[in-house]
Amino acid sequence: MASLKELRNRIASVKATQKITKAMQMVAAAKLRRAQSAAEAARPYAERMEAVLSNLAEALKGLEGVGSPLMVGTGKDDVHLLIVCTSERGLCGGFNSSIVRKARDKVVELTGQGKEVKILCVGKKGYDQLRRQFAAQIIDTIEFRGIKQLTFENADQVGQRVRSMFEAGDFDVATLFFAEFKSVISQKPMAQQLIPASIPEGSERSVDLAGAIYEYEPEEAEIIADLLPLNITTQIFKALLENAASEQGARMSAMDSATRNAGEMIGKLTLN
Repeated sequence: MASLKELRNRIASVKATQKITKAMQMVAAAKLRRAQSAAEAARPYAERMEAVLSNLAEALKGLEGVGSPLMVGTGKDDVHLLIVCTSERGLCGGFNSSIVRKARDKVVELTGQGKEVKILCVGKKGYDQLRRQFAAQIIDTIEFRGIKQLTFENADQVGQRVRSMFEAGDFDVATLFFAEFKSVISQKPMAQQLIPASIPEGSERSVDLAGAIYEYEPEEAEIIADLLPLNITTQIFKALLENAASEQGARMSAMDSATRNAGEMIGKLTLN
């Protein structure tokens, strides 16, 4: 049995840890409010962007030679690029693991179908986990350590890299992995196809427009050529903001559990 001095030292150690976890919980709660507001503000813009692209794609349906490669693809699906967005820091429960698990399942599925898979990691934690099993498939890691507030320019850095790779013929299909923020205790891992553009079915054209006829200026093909590259960056930006809110929510929940567990341990050691 531990001596009285050893028990006192252990209690002091756990109390020090409890102070740290409590402080981290409070910091995460403060950051969560700002991150959640940013994520919720970005959703309508990204959804409206998809709706506009859906309308334009519907207008161009059946016309030959006007489809952008970013919308129609290369005609093949032999090489897949997986863009895995995770956090730069840990201590946030299963937030990173859930995203990596979904990406890992996709890699296994595609590899089993004989497809070539390339992985672009956005965030250090995703790279740390994926390199253990898929080091050969990881082509690069983009990190945003030291950046307090993610901006559209940060997302465009990733978007430009993806577009340049596509233009160089490095892949046929690109899929984005992130966690959608639901609540402090719920973050849903998502997989969203970026290239070819995933045009939602049943767009606003399905709404009764009383026979309205659209006329576009400039032409539909020209508008799509401008919007599709912007849409890639927009969807990546939305994913990064969703991740930021999900990370703080998961960290707040994890540190709350750690603080309560430390309190229970202190009680048991005090009884001993």
